[in-house]
Amino acid sequence: MMVVDDRESVRRRLHARRKLVNGVALTLALGAMAFGLFWLLWILIETVRLGLGGLSLSLFTQMTPPPLAEGGLANAIFGSIVMVTLATLLGTPIGVLAGIYLAEYGRRSWLASTTRFINDILLSAPSIVIGLFIYWIVVARVGSFSGFAGILALALIVIPVVIRTTENMLSLIPNALREAAYALGTPKWRVVMTVTLKAARAGVMTGVLLAFARIAGETAPLLFTALSNQFWTSDLSQPMASLPVTIFKFAMSPYENWQKLAWAGVFLITLGVLILNILARTFFRNKI
Repeated sequence: MMVVDDRESVRRRLHARRKLVNGVALTLALGAMAFGLFWLLWILIETVRLGLGGLSLSLFTQMTPPPLAEGGLANAIFGSIVMVTLATLLGTPIGVLAGIYLAEYGRRSWLASTTRFINDILLSAPSIVIGLFIYWIVVARVGSFSGFAGILALALIVIPVVIRTTENMLSLIPNALREAAYALGTPKWRVVMTVTLKAARAGVMTGVLLAFARIAGETAPLLFTALSNQFWTSDLSQPMASLPVTIFKFAMSPYENWQKLAWAGVFLITLGVLILNILARTFFRNKI
């Protein structure tokens, strides 16, 4: 009987100890979450408070102004939309095709392993390094900043994100689907296009939207490639304005009108990225 009581006492002590450790871990986890949410909410509140004050019709219809003058961000908004959209269109097919190779064809080959290694490096590389790379191989050789160079720099950020997402989504597709298609005599390329890629399309599209949202706020690559332009231009061979670079330049200035426009630009980018993330996580959530 004493042995049974001792075992019960030990069990109770261990149970109490586990509850204590669990309580401490849960408290620390909730504290870390609250700490992160606090700063996030503070940033969002300040962005909305200061950004709404700069919103007006002229923001979307007038060019970036000189100091102490009225103006807007029309050329910067246009430049950002053009460069981000074209970079996504350029990087997405390359990323999807590379992801298909890694998931469906290469898998354990040396080329696939090398590609994954390089892709991991690109995913973790600072964007300023990519901007300097494009500056060295494009801008320095051509002798001029340009929208084309900015598109190339942003596309290099899109590609690794799309590769990783495509490979992961295709890897989640059950092999039974592939085997059923093979049993019907379907060639591999058609299996990939009509079965596996079609089943993973929602996840791939989510990755593309997230990549689009990521490059929408990139500043460093554009400082070394597209630079900026105070005037409206659709010529991609010339320097082109963008919201992130304009925000950087205006926010660092001592002029009140520039600072007001900078906060309005921050609000626009934050709102756009927030909408894209919500779309990516809700619209495709039940289809992945």
